[in-house]
This record gives sequence, C-alpha cells and structure tokens, in this order.
Amino acid sequence: MLFCDLELAARIERAECRLLSDACRSVAARLGSVLARPISGGFAAFTEAGSPLNKLAGLGFEGELDEAALAEVEAHCAAHDAGVLAEVATLADPRVARALTRRGYELVGVENVLGRKLLLSDAPAHRRELRIEQSGLGELDLWLDVVVSGFAAPDAQGVAAHEQHDRAVLERVIRDFARADGSERYLALLDSRAVGGASMRLFEGIAQLCGAATLPDARRRGVQSALLARRLADAGRRGCTLAVMTTQPGSKSQQNAQRLGFELLYSRNVLARDPR
Repeated sequence: MLFCDLELAARIERAECRLLSDACRSVAARLGSVLARPISGGFAAFTEAGSPLNKLAGLGFEGELDEAALAEVEAHCAAHDAGVLAEVATLADPRVARALTRRGYELVGVENVLGRKLLLSDAPAHRRELRIEQSGLGELDLWLDVVVSGFAAPDAQGVAAHEQHDRAVLERVIRDFARADGSERYLALLDSRAVGGASMRLFEGIAQLCGAATLPDARRRGVQSALLARRLADAGRRGCTLAVMTTQPGSKSQQNAQRLGFELLYSRNVLARDPR
C-alpha cells in the first residue's frame, strides 16, 4: 500500500506548481505577459480568458493563506471579467478552505490524485497492432490534433468535469504545455493510425502523467492502458520512484490507472469565486 502523508502530498503539490509555472512561461512567450506568481507556498496563474491554466494551486502546505496577496489576484482576474478557481488538496491546512469560503468561494468540483510506486519490473505492453512511440516536436501538430480531439469528446463514465473548454483555447494551452521544459509526448498507433496521445514530465523523482486522451472510435481497446504502461516503464528507467496522475472521480481514466496498480492518494476540492 502507498500511504500519502503530508510530506508526500506537499511534494506532489510542489511538482504541480512547477508544472503550472513552466506552462505559464510558455504562454508568456506567446502572449507577452501573464499573471504567474507564488502565493502562500502555492502558485497563482491567469493567462487568457477561458484557459484551464487560470487557477490557484498548491495552497495549504506552508501555513495560512495570504489574503492580501489573494485579493491582488482576485482583482487582476476581475479586471478581465474572470472568476478565480482554487484547487485545494484534502491534506492541505484546513484554514485555507475556511478562508476561501469566507471570501465567497464555493465547491464546484473534485478531482482525484492517484499515485503508484515505480518498479524495476515495469515494462511497456506488447501488442503487434498497438504501438506506443515517443513523439517529437516535428510531429507536434499531429499529437496535438489527436489529444485535443480526444479531450473534446470526454468519456461519460464517472463524475463530469467542473468545466468545459473551447477547442481553440485547449489547442493553445496544450501546445504551451507540450513546449514547457521537460515535457515529453507519446503517440498511440493502432494499426499504424494515430488514435491516442499522452505526455509526461519528470520532477524531483516524480513522474507526472498528464494530457492523455484517445479518439472516441478507438476507446475500450487498451490504448490508455498501453500509454500508461509505456510511461511508467520509461519513468522507472530514468530514476523516478513515484508516478502520479489526476483523474475525475469514477472515470474510465481512474479505472485504467487502478488496474495498473495506482492508488488514491488524496483529492483536490475545486472552489470557485465569481468576479465581483
């Protein structure tokens, strides 16, 4: 059993903040200016209207919330007619959630953080008709089209995501993530046709598995499990000891992950505040 204590949760949330920070740098290179700043041990970001990068992450592992700094973030978002989204781990300091609810934040969703120890025996799945290949920047457009198309048709199993994003915004954001430092991409080819894609990032011994999607007509054929197995094997060979991923509760992604040995470490409550 993999037990998640406060120290491990803080490591995972720190990796999440670093990923968000690096993605913001990619956006800034495209747009010229974004809000991207540390706050209370976490990170605050606002890049462009409708972006899934617009959020507070990693709060509650370094004491109480700095409400003066938060007010500045809220004012910036309100100036763009946008609310504020906060992802708060269930292992975070409870005072953070209390402070947010006092400020008008409401619970709008939940996401699960799953983890798995990496083993020397981890190996990619071998099926003649299904290949998993690393995908370089030269085929970024192909990878992007497959992943965005998969995300645009979410699986109906489990709890629905708290928000949906415009395809054009998704394309820009996923491209920015793909170009962030340390991001690695994978394509799944079923009978030589690209039908799925995923990404991975390594940070301080943690393999962050993210950005995985399968085209609707190729689902229930082992694509996601094969993408997971390949990334687990690659991460283990490169010295990581832990793999983590985020899923919607009860989703097919969570089911696939648990079949490969992932366990629920903790959840993140997603709290939102409308612009005022």
